[in-house]
Amino acid sequence: MIQTKLIPRTSEAFEPPMLIKNILAESLKYEPHREIVYRDLFRMNYIEFNKRVRRLANVLTGLGVKPGDTVAVLDWDSHRYLECFFGVTSIGAILHTVNVRLSPAQILYTMNHAQDNIVLIHEDFLPILNAIKDQLTTVETFVLISDKVYTDLNAVGQVPAGFVGEYEALLRDAPDQFDFPYFDENTWATTFYTTGTTGNPKGVYFSHRQLFMHTMSLLTYLIGYEALPFKSRTDVYMPITPMFHVHAWGFPFLATIMAAKQVYPGRYEPEMLLKLLVTEGVTLSHCVPTILNMLVSSPTAQKFRDQLSRWSVLIGGSALTKGLAKAAMDLGINITSGYGMSETAPILSVVYLNDSERTLPLDEQIDLRTRAGRIAPFVEARLMDDTGQFVAHDGQSLGEIVVRTPWTTQGYYNDDERGAELWRNGWLHTGDVASITPDHWVVIADRTKDVIKTGGEWVSSLDMEDVLSQVEGVAESAVVGLPDERWGERPYALIVQKPGYDLTAEGIKARLQSQIERGELHKWYMPDRILFVSEIPKTSVGKIDKKRIRAELKEQIFP
Repeated sequence: MIQTKLIPRTSEAFEPPMLIKNILAESLKYEPHREIVYRDLFRMNYIEFNKRVRRLANVLTGLGVKPGDTVAVLDWDSHRYLECFFGVTSIGAILHTVNVRLSPAQILYTMNHAQDNIVLIHEDFLPILNAIKDQLTTVETFVLISDKVYTDLNAVGQVPAGFVGEYEALLRDAPDQFDFPYFDENTWATTFYTTGTTGNPKGVYFSHRQLFMHTMSLLTYLIGYEALPFKSRTDVYMPITPMFHVHAWGFPFLATIMAAKQVYPGRYEPEMLLKLLVTEGVTLSHCVPTILNMLVSSPTAQKFRDQLSRWSVLIGGSALTKGLAKAAMDLGINITSGYGMSETAPILSVVYLNDSERTLPLDEQIDLRTRAGRIAPFVEARLMDDTGQFVAHDGQSLGEIVVRTPWTTQGYYNDDERGAELWRNGWLHTGDVASITPDHWVVIADRTKDVIKTGGEWVSSLDMEDVLSQVEGVAESAVVGLPDERWGERPYALIVQKPGYDLTAEGIKARLQSQIERGELHKWYMPDRILFVSEIPKTSVGKIDKKRIRAELKEQIFP
């Protein structure tokens, strides 16, 4: 950095740090009577929400939680989880959002690695806790979470020793006033764990400043630029991305600073999601393609076309195919894509249609809406080749996306080696191969580990999945590369077909062949084999698990 002249400071001047408590404070200024809803079981306004957050702070400090301690939460998406986003962090403690979809052994690893001090756990996850409790090395206290209020924990089955009470009962007896302190904005706020292709889950962590700045970017992009219509008095937000995964993409912080109506669905059930969508007037959600496909494919969806036409959905986590986008748009859903990763909090780009693009017919917008989006405000994104040299942003040249933002994680907790690999050459390496257009569109080609090298050509598994998604009767597809003595690798495709269709591998290949002959598709995009399956393996956060698919296919095809 260059040497500059800093501004002089008056000895009495105070520069407020960027803290999560400041996001909470905004929720009371303009629309304090808007609601926060949990399923069909609970609702409150922002006045009551702020009181409950302070009650939680009193409960935690009363239980001995100190600044720097780690509070683990295992819960469904709920108003309680939202309270923890603010109540835990605003006392200077660290919130560990535990991925409840990991295996018990992985959950045990993350809780010990994060050095959790206290655990807030929904009764649905007690069987997991009972299996690992004796192996937890740092946890001293447990609090039960339930949709019921238990004053006597003996009335709950499977509750082991160490529980001090039930969440709602503890909040009820706590004062609703708490003076959240000021502290350094670089204070550690949250931890969660992301799984990779090898090794144990990696601990990703963020400071108050990083989460504050990520919220400001979302505020600028989604509202200032209207990348999604999250701005009017009638907008209602419901996440369909787990709150344990990158803070539900940061949207709960955004919704809270705006005092928007928020709806939390608890356990993801298609019927409950659709019910809340209709009865609570939900207008904005975000999810992975798997969840959208589940909702769009539901027979019930057709009954709610009028309500769905008011719904905007941001897709991330995996590529949005043109086939799924068209199916959603046919139901009237305003569908767009975004791109990011756990280590980037996560937003790096979101689809933004400029004045000329938004006038295009919807069928011509699909290509744009299924891209990774335009680079978000305050994000510096470049393309880098294997030698560490930058690649031109000409819309054609490919390179790995590397980024710098005010909110990217600074490493992996207690894992310097993998942290250094993440931050090679002073840039955070995403592991995604892409092109970037001169007007800042990001077009993902593939994950570096998923690109298929066949016959000397690079073939994008995402492009192949996009082509297959447009075959009538295909509900879902996944493409991976497997070893081939002659060509190095060859693509193999898994397909889930829609009910009522009788697709064949030969029929799909014939369609692809006709596209090849018309010059619409490269010959290398013809899969060696097409296998029909009842479902495609997914990771704990709903992404296609290509590591598992490759392993299972290798065992099946090359025993």
